[in-house]
Amino acid sequence: MTARTCLITGASSGIGHAAALELLRAGHTVYGAARRVDKMDDLRAAGGHALPMDITDGADLERVVRTILDEQGRIDVLVNNAGSGLHGAVEDVPVEEARRLFEVNLFGPARLTRLVLPHMRERRSGVIVNVSSIGGELATPLAAWYYASKHALEAYSDTLRQEVRRFGIDVVVVQPGIIKTEFEKATARELRATSGHGAYRDVAEAMAVRSEEAFGPRSRASDPGVVARSIRTIVESAAPKPRYAVGYLARLMLLLNRLLPDRAFDKIVTK
Repeated sequence: MTARTCLITGASSGIGHAAALELLRAGHTVYGAARRVDKMDDLRAAGGHALPMDITDGADLERVVRTILDEQGRIDVLVNNAGSGLHGAVEDVPVEEARRLFEVNLFGPARLTRLVLPHMRERRSGVIVNVSSIGGELATPLAAWYYASKHALEAYSDTLRQEVRRFGIDVVVVQPGIIKTEFEKATARELRATSGHGAYRDVAEAMAVRSEEAFGPRSRASDPGVVARSIRTIVESAAPKPRYAVGYLARLMLLLNRLLPDRAFDKIVTK
């Protein structure tokens, strides 16, 4: 297999970091981009490249793409992994915070995609991997804006896939389940801070406790490496599937959401 030049956002921790190291071990050229460049020293030590980048800064995105093209002459793979969460009742979360979330989870990846597409079209090949979540299809209480951003990312990905396939470009959605990351560990704190003292405090506290249990000492959450290996499979596949559900409870939760009536699913997730 020919080595590919890969750009991975959010590569300083979690899924993005694991994916960068996995692709490096497989012999690919990897550029990891993130705000916390100091967290990517091991990526450099493994032979990768670490670039500072804020996914919400258009000038940063242009600089990163220009740097890779100047150094490598190509970008074969874009992994849009950088993302953020937002937990709390709809009534409690300021809309301004929701707008910032969409900048990170949707508009940033969309801007970066627009920058790499002309080069992929010219070469008539490329892979764009958008890291979504099982929350790109289903929803549970107290995370409406996060789920809305991931639903939007998946709809965007579906249309993009339909548009660019004729240029030899694959667009793939990855739907992680429950994964051990810094992102998930912040859930309980956000729930209590945003909705722990108002009309939704009982639900917020119950969900915070469940979140702590899910990522505690007896956690069954999957390691980010599970998702990283799926991303490598996508990158190295001649015909990747449009979607990959990976990690603890991913396939089960998506199956329940697809098969059960809405009210029945509501009862499960609000019990």
